[in-house]
This record gives sequence, C-alpha cells and structure tokens, in this order.
Amino acid sequence: MRILVTNCNTTQEMTAEIVRGARAAAGPGTTVTGLTPAWGPESAEGWLDSYLSAAAVLDTLRTHEGPYDAVVMAGFGEHGREGARELVDVPVVDITEAAAHLACLLGRRYGVVTTLERSRAQIEDSLHTAGVAQNCAAVVGTGLGVLDLGDDRRTEEAFVTAAERAREAGAEVLVLGCAGMTGLQRAVGEKLGLPVVDGVAAAVKLAESLVQLGLRTSRAGGFARPLPKRRVWGRPDTGPDPGPGPDPDAAPAPM
Repeated sequence: MRILVTNCNTTQEMTAEIVRGARAAAGPGTTVTGLTPAWGPESAEGWLDSYLSAAAVLDTLRTHEGPYDAVVMAGFGEHGREGARELVDVPVVDITEAAAHLACLLGRRYGVVTTLERSRAQIEDSLHTAGVAQNCAAVVGTGLGVLDLGDDRRTEEAFVTAAERAREAGAEVLVLGCAGMTGLQRAVGEKLGLPVVDGVAAAVKLAESLVQLGLRTSRAGGFARPLPKRRVWGRPDTGPDPGPGPDPDAAPAPM
C-alpha cells in the first residue's frame, strides 16, 4: 500500500517529522511518501495562510507523478480536503476529522490542543463541516507557533497546561491539534491520565482501512469530478497552464 502524506506548509523539516510519525503508525507493507508544496506559507497560522496552503497542496497533488493508494492531508484545520476529494481517485483522509472521529470512539467529549489561539475558529469550523463539532468540549491554544514546536520540552509543557484547561471544560479525550505535535501523545497521555489521539497516526490507520476495504470517495453529488473545462490552472512558477484547449461551449469572440 502506498500513502501520500501532504504537509500544508513549505517547511521540509516538518514534513520529515510528519512522515516519521506516519511511518510509525503504518502497518507492514505500507509505504509512506511525504509531499512538501513548492510554494505557499512556511507555516499555516490563520485564514489567509490556510487558503494559500490549500491551493499549493492541491497543485502539488495535481502534478505529482507515480501511483498511490490514499492521501493523508496533514494540516490540522486547514482547507483543501474537499477539493482533494474531487481531484484524486483514491481515499483522502484529513487529520482533523480523522482524529476527531477516533476520539469520539473513546469518550463522550474530546478537546483539541493546538498552536496559536487564532487557529481556534478555523479548527471549530473544520470540525463542524466534518460533522463532529458537537462532541468537542473545547479547542485550546498553547500559544506556540507552528515553527516553535521543535523544542520538545517547551511544547510538552505548553501542551499539558492547555490540556488541563480542555479537561476542565469537560474533555474526556485529547486531540493533538497540529501535525507538528506528532509523537507527544504517549508522554502527555501518561501525565494527564487521558487518551491522546494523534491526527497523523489516526489518518494513516483510517486510510489503510479504506484501501483494504476497497472503498473510495463517492462521485454521486458533492465530490463529483470537476468539469474538464474548470481544470485549467495557472501556477506562480510556470505561468498559465495551457489546459485542454479551447472550450467548445464558449461564446464566439466578437469580430
């Protein structure tokens, strides 16, 4: 089985960390390949970053060569998952909803511990769209930026402090609210006495399950393939994509 894991930012070190976590969760015989967008934000922290990131990730998937069986989108609360499901013919699993779905199997209410407070609204909207917001007790920020997560001790301390607030709000399960937090679940879970779900690991296991069950994204309705005439992209590094040629439905040019 071949799984592509897409980082939502251009930081190669974070891609490497995400891939390490994905490979640790993957079963025997599963190959994990990390993809880093060639353009876009170096860290996604807000609405503008997220929309730019979504376009960059979709462009990366559109131009990727080589076979794969599933895609894991490793951007917590980031945009693009619906577009990816239109674009590719294999299962697409987003770490945000994957972590939340698994958390719902472990307790009545879960809490998300993320990076900056400004990410809360975006994550809440993503959970609502995925249909799992009603089980979320709280989304709590640690105050750390995405690129600050390399300091393991500082990250762990900030996570524990924020997680205690989520527990006070009624969370029975905790979710790591950033792909860069991969690997924290065991140490933090032991300190807090609560199950901690890592979105990258959750998404990899769900992707493997979908592939093994022979299931793919439905094309009936919401995730129908995009119309060919809508698939002409312009890229910032290469200029306009020549696309499939003239649109036969277009009105004739004025004389």
